[in-house]
Amino acid sequence: MASTDWGYDGKNGPEQWGKLYPIANGNNQSPIDIKTSEVKHDTSLKPLSVSYNPATAKEIINVGHSFHVIFEDNDNQSVLKGGPLPDNYRLHQFHFHWGSKNEYGSEHTVDGVKYSGEFHIVHWNSAKYSSIAEAISKADGLAIIGVLLKVGEANPKLQKVLDALHAIKTKDKRAPFTNFDPSTLLPSSLDFWTYFGSLTHPPLYESVTWIIFKESISVSSEQLAQFRSLLSNVEGDNPVPIQHNNRPTQPVKGRTVRASF
Repeated sequence: MASTDWGYDGKNGPEQWGKLYPIANGNNQSPIDIKTSEVKHDTSLKPLSVSYNPATAKEIINVGHSFHVIFEDNDNQSVLKGGPLPDNYRLHQFHFHWGSKNEYGSEHTVDGVKYSGEFHIVHWNSAKYSSIAEAISKADGLAIIGVLLKVGEANPKLQKVLDALHAIKTKDKRAPFTNFDPSTLLPSSLDFWTYFGSLTHPPLYESVTWIIFKESISVSSEQLAQFRSLLSNVEGDNPVPIQHNNRPTQPVKGRTVRASF
């Protein structure tokens, strides 16, 4: 089964991923439900430093199960540091997860509450590794910021991203996407939870320091519908909208979730 054969429905959905990717049943899988009563406040967590250069934004790509906005990452122009991280982590891409209805779509949940979607900003450890390809499978290789999306007011800061989707309607389509700073999409408070976990879709490497913001950001029902209008098929095939692309929560298996607040 090629890497392209996994998906989010039925025969190739999340319940089946373990057949191809045994790590799916590992001890450090993501996403998880954050139980606030069990979170440990950690005074040793430093403030987060998010510093992105909008000039590093490069292109937007339909990857068949979502879309990625890719950044130039040859040097440390756009970096995440502080918080739980020992090193500089370099910005590589961001993407979103959503559900077929507004009531769910986030990957992480908080005290069992599902949000309408989730925004992920992916970084790799440029202090220790030479590329994301090298870092992606290493325990300290990746740091991903997760921001929960709550249906409500339209988010004007998201509009530039949504406006670009018509150019990448079908799988493998790509288009230039320049001059964008993803930190403009972050909530006003940078209070966060952090834990050690995995990529939330195959290859599911347990290589991620997760940084999940406590405060959600707003997205309108119409904006969520624009995510769902993206197609998972290549051009010329029958249109198959990407209705949902969120993995269910995984067992915590004794991991500790720490809080900066």
